[in-house]
Amino acid sequence: MPVPRSATSDAYSRLTEVLPSLGVTELGPEDPMPTGSGWIHTADLAAGVALDSFLAWDDAQILRDYEQHARPDVTATFGLHRYAWPVCLLITLPWFLHRRVPRLPVTHVSYNRTAPDYAMGHLAVRPTAGFACLPDDPAAALPGARVVPDEEALRAEVRAAVAEHLEPVLDGFGPRMRRRGRALWGMATDEIVESLWYVAGLFGEHERERATRELELLLPGSTKPYAGSAAFRVLTGPNGESLPTRDRVSCCMFYTLRPEDTCAGCPRTCASDRVSKLLATAS
Repeated sequence: MPVPRSATSDAYSRLTEVLPSLGVTELGPEDPMPTGSGWIHTADLAAGVALDSFLAWDDAQILRDYEQHARPDVTATFGLHRYAWPVCLLITLPWFLHRRVPRLPVTHVSYNRTAPDYAMGHLAVRPTAGFACLPDDPAAALPGARVVPDEEALRAEVRAAVAEHLEPVLDGFGPRMRRRGRALWGMATDEIVESLWYVAGLFGEHERERATRELELLLPGSTKPYAGSAAFRVLTGPNGESLPTRDRVSCCMFYTLRPEDTCAGCPRTCASDRVSKLLATAS
């Protein structure tokens, strides 16, 4: 097998193929992080200096779509979700597709949520902090490769890489969200699981089922600092329908805007309502 251009380039290309609303640009070691025109360096988010300008977008969107202002902690929750969901994929998707786990500290990522060509935003990534892989991976010949012995060791690398990136971000957002500790890491757990589960489904049902198994091994419920497990389960509809779902660890706070419209995986949604929502989505 040929040695890839970088440990992550193929995975990021696949991501933008199936999810063109999200842009990912890899930067070389000498390339500067983009600035201006909506770009925000993640290190500035973690430090809190860019939070006001970052969350102004969420505040305007909520007012436009729901004709009301959200509580400040709800706005911050929306903003963190919209950042963490795609950023987790920068680490989990190379692992899922190619068994490569990049390290991406906050100094190596910038995000532009106002990019005109990408409804979900545009991420700029400098994957030069090294990556983990298995012994038989051709990418082991690349600079920065760190070979680990087996799949469980690689799963530990995924958990560590996501935590390394998200911990300072959670510290930055936490005071705005009125959440601490387990509540914030419960949200991180949800972002890891739901982003990969969704994108794997875009690759096909077989890959979605594989992602379910992989995520259950990645997050079995005893891996601190994460709170909770992948928490997948299958409900049965009134006509025997099989309805895959999961129990979210955290609440996205959408109920504060639309109390009658909780999501299917919300801890606030009872079983019968969950079945109805899943049936409606399936149809």
